[in-house]
Amino acid sequence: MIKQLTTKIVYKNPWMKVREDKVEFSNGHQGIYGVVEKDHFALIVPFDGTHFHLVKQFRYPTSSYSIEFPQGKHEADPSMNPVDLANAELKEELGLTAGAMTEIGFFHEAPGYSTQGFHLFLATDLKKGEIKPDITETDLIHIKMTILEFEQAILKGDITDAPTISAYGLLKASKII
Repeated sequence: MIKQLTTKIVYKNPWMKVREDKVEFSNGHQGIYGVVEKDHFALIVPFDGTHFHLVKQFRYPTSSYSIEFPQGKHEADPSMNPVDLANAELKEELGLTAGAMTEIGFFHEAPGYSTQGFHLFLATDLKKGEIKPDITETDLIHIKMTILEFEQAILKGDITDAPTISAYGLLKASKII
């Protein structure tokens, strides 16, 4: 067990806080632990029975494009019900509505340094509508892939987003897909 001795916020913006904790490990050793505090998000696996629907977008931190299942959170309402959030993100990023939105599980994204986790949803019975992207998501590209194409994209390194890959892993292990 790790015991927190002191804590201080060293950085804060509307999307995250970074704190530095002085800690004591169970063996008595003391050190510093950096923690990124971020609100939970929703990740949606839109599946029409043949294809996954994904987004391709530029990710500033890695200076590269990323192929991902739609995912996000609403800074204005971090306590939004996860199902409502999933429906809103699906419509916002791909212009899709789901006849069925099923919660599959919950993951911690990076528990070694972050409090953030995500609710995983499977969206089926999809209907196409108008895309309503967030102001920072105007360059999203809608991509459709079969299960085989998706698996090949992971193996080739074209899909590297850990939440996307872990979501697929749970769906596959659960025999849902």
